[in-house]
Amino acid sequence: MALYKIFLDGVPEYLARYYWWAYLWSWGIWFFDHQTVINSILFGQYDRLLNGTLAQIEARAGARLLQLTCVYGKLTPALLSATGNEIHLCDIATDQLLLARRKSRTFAERCLPARMNAECLGYCDNAFDQVIVFFLFHEMPAEARLRTYAEIARVIRPGGSVLITEYGSTPQHHCLYRFTPLRWLLGRLEPFLPGFWHEDVAALLGDALNRKDKTLVAEPRVEYCLGGFYRIMRFDLKSCRDQNTPAELVRPI
Repeated sequence: MALYKIFLDGVPEYLARYYWWAYLWSWGIWFFDHQTVINSILFGQYDRLLNGTLAQIEARAGARLLQLTCVYGKLTPALLSATGNEIHLCDIATDQLLLARRKSRTFAERCLPARMNAECLGYCDNAFDQVIVFFLFHEMPAEARLRTYAEIARVIRPGGSVLITEYGSTPQHHCLYRFTPLRWLLGRLEPFLPGFWHEDVAALLGDALNRKDKTLVAEPRVEYCLGGFYRIMRFDLKSCRDQNTPAELVRPI
């Protein structure tokens, strides 16, 4: 039996097959949740990316925020510290949710974890004022990314915003990309990154929103990091008088 099958337990097959060692194995979880390790993986840019993300957080009182999947490091407690609102946190891996919960004990009453697949969320339509996605899409196959865009478009309300922190588009002229051994290594460790590099995030999210009769106010606000190797994108939706955040959060079964 292939080793990754031990870790399936309700998680997507691609996650167990390609990332069991990083997100599902207890020793991997312990190792990668060290700030030094995370910062090294991001070529020393973690704090800049984190601060750039926090600067775009919706802090308006009563706003509903969704952090779409857990991440290593201090993002979740930092989000909770940056706003007095509740943070709804979903992930398909139970151990990742438990880790995020432990790191957010100070804000336990405002950190609301739920085990869900980003491709099929259990939240109501138009449930959130902001959806935050931090380095998720490059770890998904193309089909999973499309389903996740569709779910984001469904749960974000008109007048809300989507905040995506990710790799930049194909950095053909960047020294890190042009260094062939490093590009090869990134492709081995992150098998879906080469495909993500070539995708138009704005177009895909825009198409998903259009299918839900939602539109963007304008082109996304983009902040680049490390010469465009990474980027922070904020997509603001047009408001709609007739469509408010629902009182119920979770869809009925």
